[in-house]
Parts: sequence; structure tokens; C-alpha cells
Amino acid sequence: MHTSGLHHVTVVSSDPQRNRDFYEGVLGLRLVKQTVNFDDPGTLHLYYGDGLGSPGTILTFFPIPGLTPGAAGTGVTERIALAVPSGAIPAWRARLDAAGIASADDATGLVVRDPDGLSIELVESDEISSATPWAARTDPAIAIQGIAGVYLASAAASSTERVMTAWLGLADHDAGVFRASAALGGTVTVRDAAGDPRTRRGAGIVHHIAFRAAGGGEQLQWLDHLRRSSAVPTPVQDREYFTSIYFREPGGVLLEIATDGPGFARDEAVDELGTRLCLPPWFEEHRAALEEHLPRLEPAPELGARA
Repeated sequence: MHTSGLHHVTVVSSDPQRNRDFYEGVLGLRLVKQTVNFDDPGTLHLYYGDGLGSPGTILTFFPIPGLTPGAAGTGVTERIALAVPSGAIPAWRARLDAAGIASADDATGLVVRDPDGLSIELVESDEISSATPWAARTDPAIAIQGIAGVYLASAAASSTERVMTAWLGLADHDAGVFRASAALGGTVTVRDAAGDPRTRRGAGIVHHIAFRAAGGGEQLQWLDHLRRSSAVPTPVQDREYFTSIYFREPGGVLLEIATDGPGFARDEAVDELGTRLCLPPWFEEHRAALEEHLPRLEPAPELGARA
């Protein structure tokens, strides 16, 4: 079987307003959904992406106020690469400088850390283009298109690389680099981190990465395929906006297979995405208590929102 690429990346963070100020206000992504962690409804779950929250553009966060910072080591996604149009890096460097956020050039792009220390790399590409880029907070000429790829630090690199090819069907593109058929979310880079310390979980640490399945029928095929490949996947989980199965690969990274639909417009109009707390039906009876407990978020400030 072959996945077409990444669906989303989920990260544990700390202060939710600071998270929104950065990803919406600085990076210019659209907050497409405010909901709760379905496994821990006392915690918010924030989704950012393009104008629709299309698969391959989605970053999601479990913000836990006061959570201490983590430290990336083995068995973790250590960097997320986001695609911007060719020629956009100078404008992004100026934008980050204006926002008082340090950045650094590396061999492939511009690296910045989010408020919790997560490494984000902006990479230029002519190949990666979202159908619905969100340009309300940025000049359309520089707007983030979606996820270019992820960098994994594996405790068992050869086994992780086999997962990418034999389990997920990615093409062996270069040493440690694997490519999917879709441009958005299409690249996974594996680093041998066997000698590194173990990851210390906390704010700024990626919880899991999710790959795409077209729909529920294909997801069931993935479930069977993974079991036959010696993985130990969970049963299908209803995440309201998609369904999911989870499994951990031998190098320690938690992986997910998520369906492309039904998408984020199932309980909000497209022009209202992310403007209110959305709950799955099984939590609606607890709405009053949850709204009293959960932090209320304001839109990110406009200051510095345009390059």
C-alpha cells in the first residue's frame, strides 16, 4: 500500500493564546478548529492549516497551560518543514525580524522556533501549492502553502526507514529521505539518533505525525496491512473530522493513518471555521462545564501580520 503523504502533525504546547498568536498572527495560518482533546476533554485541541484545513496543511496542538518545556531526543519528530513560494524567504526573514523572532538560515531554508521551542523550517518550493492557501494574514505571494515534510530522529534508523518504504509505501528518494506521491506533506527525512538522549516529553514536542488515507474503506485496508506487517495498530478512532488508527514504529515515533474526510466544515460554515468551541456529540452535555474550564482565546493581534 502507498500513502499519498502526511495528513497532519500534532504537537504538545503550553500557553494556548501564545500558540495562536504565533501560528495565526506570525505564520499566518488559519485557525480552522477549536475543539478538545477527545481523550482528555479538559484540554483544548487547536487545528491550523490552509483556508479549509486541507490534508497536508494541518498543524494541531494540545496546549496545556504551565506545561514545562520538553527536549527532543530519540524517537521523535524533531523538525517540521513548511512550504512557502519560491523567492519568499527574504520577506519571511523581514517579517520574523519585525515580530522580534530570531531566525537562522540553513542549507535548505529558514529555521525558526515557536514559543515552546519547536523547530520550524520554511522552505521554498515551486512544486508545493495548496488549492486554498490562507492569505488573510499574509501577502498571498509569501503565504505558507502547507507541510513540506518532517524530520524524524530515530532510535533504530534502519527499521524506521523500512517502515517508510515497506509499511507506508514511500519511495526511497535519497539517503534517509523518503517521498510520497503528493507534494504537500510529501517528504520524510530520517536521522540516525541512536546515540542521542531519550526525548523528554513536554511543551514543544511533537506528539505524533499522521499519514493520509482517502477514506474509511482504505483505512480498513491499512489496518489489515499494518497488522500483517507486524505493527500493532489501534482500532479505528472517531476524531469527528476524520477517523484514525495509531501505531508506533520501531524507532519510537508515534504514527497515525487519518482519513481525508469528512473535514472541518461538517460543524461550521467555511467562513466561520475556528471561531467557536466545537464539541463532538458525546461531549455536548458537558459544554457548560467545559466552556467554564477551558481558556478563552482571542484572535491573534494584527500587528506585524503582513510582511
